[in-house]
Amino acid sequence: MNSKMQQETIKVPKERIAVLIGPKGSTKRKIEKETSTKLVIDSNEGDVTINSEDPYQIFITIPIIKAIARGFNPEKALQLLNENFCFEMITITDIIGKSKNDLIRLKARLIGSKGKARRSIEYMTNTKISIYGKTVCIIGNVLDVMTARQAIERILLGAKHSNVYAWIEKQKEV
Repeated sequence: MNSKMQQETIKVPKERIAVLIGPKGSTKRKIEKETSTKLVIDSNEGDVTINSEDPYQIFITIPIIKAIARGFNPEKALQLLNENFCFEMITITDIIGKSKNDLIRLKARLIGSKGKARRSIEYMTNTKISIYGKTVCIIGNVLDVMTARQAIERILLGAKHSNVYAWIEKQKEV
């Protein structure tokens, strides 16, 4: 049987390309080895092309590349190889509109003083969260990611942090 090479291209912010490649190409090689894919990186354009004969391998590589592109370190992104883990991306402007001032203010609310709000949500939901550009991304197991997503959306929509933390605690009891 003759398999045909498949490919998928993802845009990665130029400032994240070096993280994706890693020291002397080590991160790129590790992703390729773990996913049985070949990555072709155009650092001028920020295009990353994932090549494989197996479409499933491309499918599982896409969230890893997206996670690194959206601010996660490669070790956290590679946790997505665990089939119980998922990657969720929230575009903040989809929830709050296009106002630059609102975006800055709400990112600050999500991060909290010295990162406390973000760390609290991560700790309470057992997830990892990256706030980058206009996005908030979450890595964790599916149910925890759903809880973290709802908590983040509540904060973006103006809920008090303490009410959101109490809501998370209730979700954990269910």
